[in-house]
Amino acid sequence: MNHGADTIAAIATGAGAAGVGAVRVSGPLVPAIAASMLGREPRPRHAHFAAFRDGAGELIDRGILLYFPGPASYTGEHVLELQGHGSAVLLDALLRRCISLGARLARPGEFTERAFLNGKLDLAQAEAVADVVSATSEAGARAALRSMEGVFSARVDDLLGELIALRVHIEAAIDFPEEEIDFLADPVIGEQLAALRTHLDELLVETRRGVRLNDGIAVAIVGRPNAGKSSLLNALAGSDRAIVTDIAGTTRDVLREAITLDGVTLELADTAGLRESDDVVEREGIRRARAQLERCDVAILVTDEAHAAVDVAFFEGTPSHAARIVVVNKIDLGSSPAHDESADGVAKLWLSALTGEGLDALRGLLRTLATAGAGEGAFSARRRHVVALEIVHEHLTRTATALHDSHAGELAAEELRQAQQALGEITGTYSSDDLLGAIFSSFCIGK
Repeated sequence: MNHGADTIAAIATGAGAAGVGAVRVSGPLVPAIAASMLGREPRPRHAHFAAFRDGAGELIDRGILLYFPGPASYTGEHVLELQGHGSAVLLDALLRRCISLGARLARPGEFTERAFLNGKLDLAQAEAVADVVSATSEAGARAALRSMEGVFSARVDDLLGELIALRVHIEAAIDFPEEEIDFLADPVIGEQLAALRTHLDELLVETRRGVRLNDGIAVAIVGRPNAGKSSLLNALAGSDRAIVTDIAGTTRDVLREAITLDGVTLELADTAGLRESDDVVEREGIRRARAQLERCDVAILVTDEAHAAVDVAFFEGTPSHAARIVVVNKIDLGSSPAHDESADGVAKLWLSALTGEGLDALRGLLRTLATAGAGEGAFSARRRHVVALEIVHEHLTRTATALHDSHAGELAAEELRQAQQALGEITGTYSSDDLLGAIFSSFCIGK
């Protein structure tokens, strides 16, 4: 797959009329375009003050020209950057001048795609470039920068090395079927597999945290009708986003509101009350509520003192990694709030969404959950990375079964081969054109 045969150009940044903007160019025609724009051959990796002119010699703008010969550049090709005033009109004129000199418009993400194809970045690092640009919080931006620098990729590569070593060990054992010694019964194989699965589980936990830092934390607010779910969303958001009435079933769809706690985004989702209903519209709302619960990072069950013990059944379907919080609401109506507690991985809080009493405790707990793992060494990740690691987990489980139950070396080796391929898809060791197209099409033009 070779996208380096032509030269691409795009407006890389724009900061308005009073700011600074740039046009970026990459490809084999860059030296000629740079010489034409500067009036002489540019000195590599030096800033040149230049008068940028069109084909008729008319001045377009004055600014800085930077030339980076390949392969020591972002894309691995010759790269040119023309920095001028941030006017969209001037930047567009500069772009059209580059196109008249032989470049073409870049596709979204094509600069980073070329960096990946030319070995300057792996696929996870390339995705982190887009995550840095689109980060909505300071914690997310820091985590994306770490991924762009290769922190996540290094963890994946370490795991890949362990997997390959185990695969080599098993396939070597398969090569001696006539020997009386059962090489597959070697305890070293079992120890290697156990260590590999432990390290995979650790990386999976950190990768899920990385997704939360990148995308924000999905918080599903569930419960029976009139429990106070919409009131709680309004209280946390600090505005009347959800309609609140005494009529059961007022909320028919999922209502979302984003808030930020300590630099991490939380997407709150108010859902329809969970109950049996003959109303077609309400049943659809309940279905959507359960779907929201199945993909959340934090599930908040809003209930009251009388129903708290029964309503915990509403947590059914919550992902195993998701945090669960029981909120006993409406303490302003006379119920006696107990001390906040936590048991069996479920936190229990007493509050009043109407008066705000006890709300700070919930905010504090959400803040703790949001910032967990956001410290030094945290990296950003995407949901496809989690899916890939979950697939690896399944293959390693089947590997363990094959070795334990039947000493079937061939089956174990095949499971490990598929696990290696799934792991390689994260960094692009194995990648299809469809996957690359889907990833880079989501980038900004000029990146």
